[in-house]
Amino acid sequence: MNRCEWANTGSLDTKYHDEEWGVPVHDDRLLFEMLILEGAQAGLSWSTILKKREAYRAAFDNFDAEKIAQYSEKKIEELLSDSGIVRHKLKINAAIVNAKCFLEVQKEYGTFDRYIWSFVDGTSINNTWQTVSDLPVSSPESEDMSKSLKKTGFKFVGPTICYAYMQAVGMVNDHVVSCFRYSEVKKLQR
Repeated sequence: MNRCEWANTGSLDTKYHDEEWGVPVHDDRLLFEMLILEGAQAGLSWSTILKKREAYRAAFDNFDAEKIAQYSEKKIEELLSDSGIVRHKLKINAAIVNAKCFLEVQKEYGTFDRYIWSFVDGTSINNTWQTVSDLPVSSPESEDMSKSLKKTGFKFVGPTICYAYMQAVGMVNDHVVSCFRYSEVKKLQR
């Protein structure tokens, strides 16, 4: 069975690749979770974040934006001492800021889904990469998304993080064409 070569590095990576990566996500809670995790990944490997994902869910109230937006200094100190997550003060503070911004976007657009998917006109982009080395680190859409998110006040949302986010939530299908998931993911799109 052919899969994207990065997915052969460990069982968590393989499971994530085979079940989640590139699948279109329209659930606001999961869209928020992936935005926070992609920001946490900055400067680290995605494998590191996957290993810490369950600890993140526990530490961050299952990514309930309303709860996170209310985090106190005491809660921040607890998070900074939680070895299950990436203990980086700027990233933890960014998660709180991003929760507040996320709630504002929901108010303005009705759902975060409606806002975030507007960068691809509500439809997944199906790329036709032959090898993993063909994949870009950003795109015009991720650059537009980054500018808009930053203007709204979001943190850790540069064009590269936004592109990884787009891949994660299925806004782009970046499975290589020889990967068994390429056509499967394509069928899951709206």
